Amino acid sequence: MPKLPDMTKHRGIPSGLPGTGFQFTIRRANPRGVTAIITRRRMADRTSTEKLADTAFLHALWHRFGDEPFERGNLDAGRISWLFEREIVPAEQPFDPKSYSAMLQIDVEVARASMPEAFADVLEV
Repeated sequence: MPKLPDMTKHRGIPSGLPGTGFQFTIRRANPRGVTAIITRRRMADRTSTEKLADTAFLHALWHRFGDEPFERGNLDAGRISWLFEREIVPAEQPFDPKSYSAMLQIDVEVARASMPEAFADVLEV
């Protein structure tokens, strides 16, 4: 098996939303290459569970990193993509969406407006 790229493993971030298939982190680097972060459009017909997954992910990021920049590392690209270019923005230029070392940051003003419950001390899931 080829050597996998280095990837920071963030401790303290849950692996996903309990009782669902929504994941927040990945266990190891993808041997076929890094999954790109893209901007996904959120539709109005998303389920309450999908919305809760976004809120819980942002809640975990906020309580781990606050408003400081953070490395993508083992954070799931798919989950980031639902928030990318809105609540989560690049923290560096140029930004490489296919790098585990890409730096991201929470846009606190946008995030507080769209998901205020993510900033609570405790989030009931």
